[in-house]
Amino acid sequence: MGIGSTVGKRLAPKITQAAPAYTHGFVREALRRAIEGVGPLPSAEQAAAKRLERAGGEVKQAVTKTVLVHVEYAGAQGFATNLGGLVTAAATVPANIVGLALIQARMVAVIAALRGHDLSDPRVRTAILLCLLGEDDVKKAVKEKRVPAPPMALATAPVHDPDLDATIAQVVATELIASAAGKRMASTVGRRVPVMGGFVGMGTDAWATWRIGRYATRELLPRAKQS
Repeated sequence: MGIGSTVGKRLAPKITQAAPAYTHGFVREALRRAIEGVGPLPSAEQAAAKRLERAGGEVKQAVTKTVLVHVEYAGAQGFATNLGGLVTAAATVPANIVGLALIQARMVAVIAALRGHDLSDPRVRTAILLCLLGEDDVKKAVKEKRVPAPPMALATAPVHDPDLDATIAQVVATELIASAAGKRMASTVGRRVPVMGGFVGMGTDAWATWRIGRYATRELLPRAKQS
């Protein structure tokens, strides 16, 4: 773990306390918009149907393409929101956090839809949120009993636990803030070359999104669609 990442981890809890608007509320809102669509952005269900059509009905191909496309989106926004130095950090860090949450939630939601999951089901939405932590953090959270089970088990649980949503969203928010703060420290303090921040952000966000996409692909197993 680098210095920037370590500092980010230490700062994240303090940031969430000082700026509650960027805690679990923004993550849940990003999830809602990612699934239902906003403005010109169609719903995840519509995006999944279109992606499947382009793949000639091949679900595996559609899932793979979904991950690759969202990795590109994440890299582009990571570059744009991490340009500049410390002067612009106050504006760009929140933008990076919200943008990345939306992109990653959208990617996982489309994967879930392609695999036959009902995106209107709150259990599935909880599973999508949990996927945003990535495999290592999910395993750690389950081991520490902060969450009861991995995403697929939550998506197919007998009942939905509303309190679990808030818990997972808070953890996801903390991780996103830690990542954004770490990138900022690495690009502006460590290197002192403002434009380098764009490349740091691009690479970090793209890599993180790819890992989450691969995890969601393995974790969210196919389900028969309800008639």
